[in-house]
Amino acid sequence: MNDPVEHEHNYTSAKYRTPDGAPADIVIFTITSTDRHAAMKSLPLRELQILLIQRKQWPYEGQWALPGGFSKESETIHDSAKRELMEETGIADVHIEYFNVYSTPGRDPRGWIISHAYFALVNEAFLEKRKAADDAADVRLFPIEEALSMDLAFDHRVIVQDALAQIRMKMLTTTIAKQFLPEEFTISELYQVIQTVVPEFEERNFIRKITSTQSRKGIIEEAKDHSGQPKMSNRYSQRAAQLYRFTDIVPQLSIYS
Repeated sequence: MNDPVEHEHNYTSAKYRTPDGAPADIVIFTITSTDRHAAMKSLPLRELQILLIQRKQWPYEGQWALPGGFSKESETIHDSAKRELMEETGIADVHIEYFNVYSTPGRDPRGWIISHAYFALVNEAFLEKRKAADDAADVRLFPIEEALSMDLAFDHRVIVQDALAQIRMKMLTTTIAKQFLPEEFTISELYQVIQTVVPEFEERNFIRKITSTQSRKGIIEEAKDHSGQPKMSNRYSQRAAQLYRFTDIVPQLSIYS
């Protein structure tokens, strides 16, 4: 016998199995900078790292995992991710982006847990005074390759792999590099940040392409002082180099153009 057609007066959620939780997990990326202390001025050593927490309780007590937590009934998943980011880093105004859902049966021993994953791009300056939240034993930055070699809790290694693929793709197709740079930067700094995230990236004519190619023209502009003169910097070079800044223009790239 067929079930009766559902209407407002006879609908009940008790007929359906609902998940036991819907957490938001966040892959927090940053790029650390270390001065080389060389005789000649040069760009710092830069390294892509992610923030991990050491779990304080079951399940996976003592293992490293991504920051995150269960969403509340009164908030959206996105609001939950932003709340967790604030709790872990103390900041809110950063680039945060949803990229996948993880629902493999048995991924979490606590039950049917469907996790929504985000990545966030955070300047290293905001993570200097980080400290573990009450539900974590420790919090630390790890180089991305080291993190991928660790036995992370749950399926977090898979999530980190997927997030890394996402930011590598976006580093080459959007302007997310700005999240890891000061407001004003040299072309060499921009190039180095891209290579830090995408090690195989190489473009001999980078300066010409980023400043003149039609599809990218206007993405960055020369920084100028109050009198309209070009601003220069020799922080990382013997000779002063032109400073640039990103504009608000969003590149319109196409595989057909």
